[in-house]
Amino acid sequence: MTDIAPANLPPRQGQPQRFCPMPGARNPHLQTMLPRIIRRRMQFTPHWQRLDTPDGDFIDLAWSEPPEHARHKPRLVVFHGLEGSLHSPYAHGLVHAAKQRGWLGVVMHFRGCSGEPNRMERIYHSGETGDAAFFLTWLTNTYGQAPTAAVGFSLGGNMLACLMARQGLACSLRAGVVVSAPLMLEHCCYHMEKGFSRFYQRYLLNLLKGNARRKLKAWPGTLPVRPEQLKRIRRIREFDDLITAKIHGFDDALDYYRQCSALPVLPKITTPTLIIHAKDDPFMDHHVIPDRAQLPANVEYQLTEHGGHVGFVGGTLRRPQMWLEQRIPAWLSRFLEQ
Repeated sequence: MTDIAPANLPPRQGQPQRFCPMPGARNPHLQTMLPRIIRRRMQFTPHWQRLDTPDGDFIDLAWSEPPEHARHKPRLVVFHGLEGSLHSPYAHGLVHAAKQRGWLGVVMHFRGCSGEPNRMERIYHSGETGDAAFFLTWLTNTYGQAPTAAVGFSLGGNMLACLMARQGLACSLRAGVVVSAPLMLEHCCYHMEKGFSRFYQRYLLNLLKGNARRKLKAWPGTLPVRPEQLKRIRRIREFDDLITAKIHGFDDALDYYRQCSALPVLPKITTPTLIIHAKDDPFMDHHVIPDRAQLPANVEYQLTEHGGHVGFVGGTLRRPQMWLEQRIPAWLSRFLEQ
């Protein structure tokens, strides 16, 4: 079984480009869930830092080491997925892989995702690039110039692609990697309401509602719903209609999805970028696959046959291998280690 060949950029020798799933674990749901079993514990002690935002709120940062001690190291910024955090296996696993290479890794938590509700009348969403842009500028201003790349997973991947497209030549990143991103939000929303994918919708929706309840308890009135209304929400689209769209200035969920989907703006990205999708991702369907003929030469696309959603578990049962923790640093090394 082979991956579909990446577009536009030539292959690099020595990179683990092909993904081969663990024998007996090709099933997309196994691939999606296995990382939570394999990567239960962090392999490093994070250094936490709170960053105040210009509007009176905050975002929390989790570093692989104190950043003031690593000013000249290459930097890898990780943007997590919906209701993710440093504790998500893909996030702390990749930060650890970066640390092993001698890079400084950091997870930028979206507002309210670090365990403490944010204060302002807003949350985060797939096209909210303001906090990421603010953080990247602050990073350079505070700790000086150093080669910097970013990786976005799922929702964070769509956000990162939007950020790079909006900034164009002004983007400070040397490179970006987008993994399992719902690049067409409306179609992904519909897909999550069908078949077994409804299981994932219920799981994510419960996380969203739990976070919203904690925010309303800590900061009453900061969301446009009452706690009893949260109980009646049954779909992510309803959550986005009642909360996400309303507090971020969209007409409704569909307006939000259509304005913030990254697929239409991929041709505007000028930063070297790798996009990785699995064909069998249970969170989305073929609508997220870009027309490779429309991608600029600096955007490489890799579509694997298997891998699930942010899964990509290879190796064997005794010695599992997290392919993303090999593939991503290997691809980024040419940009961060020059």
